Amino acid sequence: MKNMSEPLRWAAVVLAADRRAGDAVAAAAGTPCKALAPVGGVPMVKRVLQALADSASVDRITLVGPPRALLQGDPDLNAMVSTGDIGWVEPDSSPSASALRGLNAQAAEQPVLLTTADHALLSPEIVDHFLREARASGCDFLVGMARLETVQAGFPGTRRTATRLRGGPYCSCNLFAFATPESRRLAPFWRRVEQQRKKPWRVIAGAFGWVAVLRYLAGRLTLEQALARLSARLGVRVGAVVLPFAEAAVDVDTPADHALVEAALAARAAASCRP
Repeated sequence: MKNMSEPLRWAAVVLAADRRAGDAVAAAAGTPCKALAPVGGVPMVKRVLQALADSASVDRITLVGPPRALLQGDPDLNAMVSTGDIGWVEPDSSPSASALRGLNAQAAEQPVLLTTADHALLSPEIVDHFLREARASGCDFLVGMARLETVQAGFPGTRRTATRLRGGPYCSCNLFAFATPESRRLAPFWRRVEQQRKKPWRVIAGAFGWVAVLRYLAGRLTLEQALARLSARLGVRVGAVVLPFAEAAVDVDTPADHALVEAALAARAAASCRP
């Protein structure tokens, strides 16, 4: 019999619709959407689904997108949705709106992990580490981050968008933990972050005021200070999990990212074959 004091395992929501028509990665791969572009011979969304399925922390998985007609081009993926092995929700007009649809498809008390279909190097170890730390934090909502130095050590020469805070800079990892029902009140702020995701100082200005922007631009605002101010402003306990995995910060936004992931998977396969 299940111990009633045992914490709920997490539901996982995977955003798998293209941000816009004519995605460059999909065009280069010759696939109808980016989520179905192969990396190491496997559609990247399947790699994400496998990492989540192999995680000890995740229970139910829901795809938001791609459009159902596109799924029919992949018999295995279409079968998983048709049989109910994984859930599927129609995508909305933007990632933040699609995220809200995915969240609303889960029970209110269910903790939810949100990630993206282009997180092609995601592993069960990354997922379990992130969710373990998220649950232990006591926060309502958490973001996964990695220090830029961690990412550059794992992928020398790579260029990633980073937020310049003292103790960082930090790269986003496309991992978001909605640990409590209160966390779902963040949807309006999420939309603003999405609109300004390449210009973090604008997000800081809207959330914290111009004094904080000046501190940010001077590299004097710490991650902890930023999260404390954000929590006070939004009335939700916001936290971050700084991950020690370079792979956690690599998503496939461009053909160059695709080549980077292909090289990483090839190196991994070669290493596994060595005596």
